[in-house]
Amino acid sequence: MTDDIYHSDFQLGPDLSGKRIVVAMSGGVDSSVVAALAARTGAETIGVTLQLYDHGSAVKRAGACCAGQDIRDARAVADKLGIAHYVFDHESRFRESVIDHFADEYMAGRTPIPCVRCNMGVKFTDLFRLARELGADCLATGHYVRRVEGAAGAELHRAADPARDQSYFLFATTQDQLDYLRFPLGGMPKPQVRAIAQEMGLIVAMKPDSQDICFVPDGDYASVVRKIRPDAEIGGDIVHLDGRVLGQHKGLIHYTVGQRKGLEVGGQPVPLYVIRLDPATQRVIVGPRAALAVQAARIIDSNWLTSIGNRPVMAKVRSMSRPVAAQLEGEWLRFDVPEYGVAPGQAAVLYDGDRVLGGGWIEETVAVELALAS
Repeated sequence: MTDDIYHSDFQLGPDLSGKRIVVAMSGGVDSSVVAALAARTGAETIGVTLQLYDHGSAVKRAGACCAGQDIRDARAVADKLGIAHYVFDHESRFRESVIDHFADEYMAGRTPIPCVRCNMGVKFTDLFRLARELGADCLATGHYVRRVEGAAGAELHRAADPARDQSYFLFATTQDQLDYLRFPLGGMPKPQVRAIAQEMGLIVAMKPDSQDICFVPDGDYASVVRKIRPDAEIGGDIVHLDGRVLGQHKGLIHYTVGQRKGLEVGGQPVPLYVIRLDPATQRVIVGPRAALAVQAARIIDSNWLTSIGNRPVMAKVRSMSRPVAAQLEGEWLRFDVPEYGVAPGQAAVLYDGDRVLGGGWIEETVAVELALAS
């Protein structure tokens, strides 16, 4: 890899001497490689890590980030590169803005996306402020998205490697933030990133990737919510769409829209899915898969990176789904073909090709009209 490529990754001009780059370092291979690339440009590079967990409890957790061993790894990489490294304690901020919100959303029968909330607040807003205070010319992160200079300014685009693309989680990035941010890995596949780490002798070269939700060990959402909100496990009825009570549940926190496993209502003629959750009555509403079909969703608290208006778009309503054709009409997103498993609390992210137009939070959905047999 040539020095020209190192320089272009940060888009600060051909000569980066005299420039200052702050790198958000989580202790993983991606952010470590970004720090290494920044250091190779000749710019003054400063690594910043936000401590989001208690050191004692997090150090033993595999797949976490921003705590314990990860902080030590970030510091070791910074030492290897000969760059400054600072750790800022944001544990209480993270707990209040991300973890508590996550628990409250589950208790309200919604499907939260804490990674977006983290990027909106702790990771971008707070790091943006810290980088400015440190006099940096830009803030660089290890996210797999691309920042493209367009005719009207910086644009956010999907990563070159679709399997690694993280644009869904960054839809709330503001234009001011995008102007300041840099994403050097957006054009690379993951094997190339690891190869760079090995070439540079970084101890994290083969470190496993962190889990999607770093504060949920083993995917047990209910245990996290229960610890934060002890009153979360209030039982209620499992009710079929036709009104039949099929059984009992031990708390809405154990269910999400579209869930099939764990309902414990055997003996039904067709497989049943969670269609919706009703926190007012503590009911889990179930039905056949066809009842999950949604024709429209209303989105609120939107963030747009360009003038949007009413227009055809490609919409992504779950992190692991592919974008689908839809029409934006004011707050309403109408799908060209019924979409399944769309739930309040999720994000709807809109695209024009690879460009991220922005998105918002799904507040309510409109199901496709069905004639359901009893």
